[in-house]
Amino acid sequence: MEPGDHSNTKPHGTGVKIIWRDHADPADPAIYEEARTKRLFNAHKPEHYPIAIAFVKDAQEIVEVVNLANQLKCQVSVRAGGHSYAGWSVRDDAILIDMGEMSEGPSFDEDTSIVSIPPAITGTELVHYLIPKGRVCSVGHCHDVGLGGFLLGGGMGWNCNNWGWACEQVLAIDVVTADGQLLRADDQNHSDLFWAAKGAGPAFPGIVTRFHLSTRPTAKCMLSSGYVYPISNLENVLSWVPKFTSNPNGQIDVLTMASYPPGLDQLCVTVSITAYGDSEKLATEALEPVEDSHPNGTVAHWFSAPTSMEEQLEVTAPAFPNNHRYYVDNLWLKDNTDLSVLQPAFESLPTKKSLVLVQSMRPGSQGKLSDMALSMQSDYWLSMYAIWNDQDDDSRCQSAIHDVATKLEINSKGSYIGELDPRARKAKYWEDDHRERLIDIRQKWDPQIRICVCPGLEI
Repeated sequence: MEPGDHSNTKPHGTGVKIIWRDHADPADPAIYEEARTKRLFNAHKPEHYPIAIAFVKDAQEIVEVVNLANQLKCQVSVRAGGHSYAGWSVRDDAILIDMGEMSEGPSFDEDTSIVSIPPAITGTELVHYLIPKGRVCSVGHCHDVGLGGFLLGGGMGWNCNNWGWACEQVLAIDVVTADGQLLRADDQNHSDLFWAAKGAGPAFPGIVTRFHLSTRPTAKCMLSSGYVYPISNLENVLSWVPKFTSNPNGQIDVLTMASYPPGLDQLCVTVSITAYGDSEKLATEALEPVEDSHPNGTVAHWFSAPTSMEEQLEVTAPAFPNNHRYYVDNLWLKDNTDLSVLQPAFESLPTKKSLVLVQSMRPGSQGKLSDMALSMQSDYWLSMYAIWNDQDDDSRCQSAIHDVATKLEINSKGSYIGELDPRARKAKYWEDDHRERLIDIRQKWDPQIRICVCPGLEI
C-alpha cells in the first residue's frame, strides 16, 4: 500500500498533516529534514529516517495515524518535547507522531485541583500556568523539557526527594493503544497500562495523549543557599554533603555539581540547597545546619536567599544550552557508597560547558516506592553531561563520559532510563520482577511491537 503525498494530504481518508520521506518535494529536501529533526534538543541529530512524520492536532488524529501504521504494517514512534538526548523518537522506517501542534492546552479543575496536560507542554509552561491558581506540580530541572517523556520515565524533578517522583502525581492517562483504541487508564480501569505509564519510559506500550495530575499548594516560602568551591576542595565537599543529607528534615533539596560557573573561569564544585517551608522561619531553620557546617574556602556563597520555582527554572536554564551537542549517562549509586569514588567524574569534564550532577534522594530513598513500573532508586544519583559545539569533538566528548560511567559501574545498582542511551552502555533500569511484569504488559497491549521501543533497550 503506497503512502500519500508529502504534506497536508489526506492519506487513506485522514486529514492528518503528514510529510513522507519518499514523496517529499525533490526541489526542497529541507521540508522532510526540518520535519524529521523538528524540536530535537540535541544538536547531534540521529542518523535515522522515518518513512513519515505526522503532525497531529488531537487524540483522534493519533488514532488515525496508528490505524494507518497498522495498514502499512510499520511501527510508530512518538515525539512530545523532543528532549531525549539520544533522539529516541527518530526511528528508521517508522511513522513519527509529533505532538508539538496538539491544539488542546492545559486545563484545571477548581474543585479537585487536578490539572490535565498535553504531553508536549514544558515544565516551565506548566509552572506558569499554575502560578495564578496557587498550585504546583513537580517538573524537571531543565526548563524546556516536555512533560510526556519526563512523566513516563518517572520524573526526577524539583524536590523529588521530598515530594516523590513526578509520575506519582499522575492520577490517570488518556492513551491510544497499538490497535488504535483511545482509552482512559487509572488505578481502576486498565490498571496495568496505568502501572506501566509510571516509569516504563520509552518501553511504554501506548501513546499517551493527556496526563491528569494532582497538584499541591505552592510553598509559602522557598529559600536558596549555595556554596561554590574550587575543584581542589572536592574531597572536603564530598565528605561534607552526606553529613547533612543523611538525616534531613524533609524540607531541603540538595544538588552537588561540577561545572565552570558563569564569571568564574575555573572548574568548581557547587552545593546548591533549596528549602521549602510553610514560613520563612521554618525554611531558614532547615538551611541553618548546612550553613553552620560548610567547609571553608568558598569562592562564592549565599545563604537563605528568597527564590521561587519559576526563578529556579530561569537560573538553571543556561546550564542546558540549546543548539549544542550532548552525550549523557547516569548511575544510581549503591547504598553506603563513599562519594569520594566520584572524584574522577567531577574532575574530568570534557568541555567548559559540561556538567556533572549528584542528586541527594534522601529521605525519599529510605521509603517504599508506590506500586508502579519505576522501581530503581538509591540515596544518591550521578548524572554526567558532555556539552559541546564542534562535531569534530564528538568522539572525545562521548568517550570522556562513557569511560567514567563504565569505571563507576562497580559502584552502581542501575541507571535512570530517562538519561541514558542504551545503545552506548547497557544498564539495569527496573528491578527484575518489575521488568518481567512490564514485558508481560507490553506483550498484552502491543504483541506486534507496533509502537517503537527505545533502540538498544532489551525488553
